[in-house]
Amino acid sequence: MALTEIDRNLLDRCLAREPGAWRDFVDRFIGLFVHVINHTAHVRNAHLTRQDIDDLCAEIFVALLADDMAILRRFRGNSSLATYLTVVARRIVVREIAKRQARDVRERFAAQAASQPTADSSSSERPLEDKEEVEKLLKELPERDAEILRQHHLEGKSYEQISEELGIPRNSVGPTLSRARERLRQRQVESRP
Repeated sequence: MALTEIDRNLLDRCLAREPGAWRDFVDRFIGLFVHVINHTAHVRNAHLTRQDIDDLCAEIFVALLADDMAILRRFRGNSSLATYLTVVARRIVVREIAKRQARDVRERFAAQAASQPTADSSSSERPLEDKEEVEKLLKELPERDAEILRQHHLEGKSYEQISEELGIPRNSVGPTLSRARERLRQRQVESRP
């Protein structure tokens, strides 16, 4: 589908910063962005609240305004404006959802690591607090174990994805994760001041 005259006019008005043009742009495309957000969240099994959707819409609009509307200035009219904006919005939403999912995985991993008893059950164990700490601890594991742990807990990959990517049997991923988590817990206890 080609660029319509209405969209070309709206785009030109926005880029020229005509009064009311941005409001018209938002009114015209906010429904599209909400649809992209909901569809992308559904495909990626991400639960979003109304506030999350509003935040993601804001992220899209901020990205469109960034660098003197560079994204809009790059549009060449080879497709409809809606198609172009759908691709842009989807990339932003995928990136933001991936960040949120990675953060959630790290938090779950930290909670799981904190709740697991260690051989020294009399000492209290500190949870893995941030990605930098996890990365530091991962460097102390054998390379393959660290990669499996990183892919599963930090990147949110499934056992199947890890198996395919690393060329290892799927049924070896779980035991390797268990051993690696135990080594990390032991290392945490040993490194405590």
